[in-house]
Amino acid sequence: MYKENPKTQGSGIYTCIPQKGRCPNNCPDCFFQNGRSYLEPLDENLPNIPPDEIIKTRIIRVNDGNDSNFERDKVVDCTRDFPHKFYNTAIHKDLGCFPGPVVLTINPGNMTDTNFNSADIGLVDKLMFVRFRVNAWNLDICDKAVDYYSNREIPIVLTFMAYYNETIKSEYEKYYTYRKRTLNSYWAITTAAWEMIMSRYKYNKWVYSCGKIEGELGITSCRFCGNCIREYWAALERMNSFKKEDL
Repeated sequence: MYKENPKTQGSGIYTCIPQKGRCPNNCPDCFFQNGRSYLEPLDENLPNIPPDEIIKTRIIRVNDGNDSNFERDKVVDCTRDFPHKFYNTAIHKDLGCFPGPVVLTINPGNMTDTNFNSADIGLVDKLMFVRFRVNAWNLDICDKAVDYYSNREIPIVLTFMAYYNETIKSEYEKYYTYRKRTLNSYWAITTAAWEMIMSRYKYNKWVYSCGKIEGELGITSCRFCGNCIREYWAALERMNSFKKEDL
């Protein structure tokens, strides 16, 4: 039976995971990898595919816990006929193979604090946005990623990292507080630190926060954000424009 992601409830977006098992990316502290997912036990609840009445009337986020570039043929075959869908991946290859917009995480796993991937600019029409995993100590890399992608008019959504197992270094403890997010409690960014980070990009129209406000005053629910819905339709407009130019 299909299980709805509690984070996306009320947003108009539903989620879908066509694969079984855990994500091969194995990013440290990932809720999906470490027994904290709303789909536990994974062996019993995957694949997790919405019923037809949802597929036909909603936007489907493909892979909220796995990666769409893992077993990609299976993922594409399962979702090809979904009227409205977008694909999440952290694997920077063959993005043009997806039959819909793509969200690319550009600093996954061990890259989070060291570097970021630069996408093939030839795929700018299909990139819905890029996702940068931001924290209080990787802002120099974030600045470079924002500069790279915004200069190419590709939206950047900053996803604020929260830590379940990892210990926050003493010099950054003031920027984090232990609090509940959707289902689990983490060391998560404070509202003041979120505001400080977002102010770096105050006048950059291509940069957004994942979540309307982060920290103690924020709500992580997708319902109050809207980034994915806005950028999904914007990506479709770009894709349609490119198709017309090819005629």
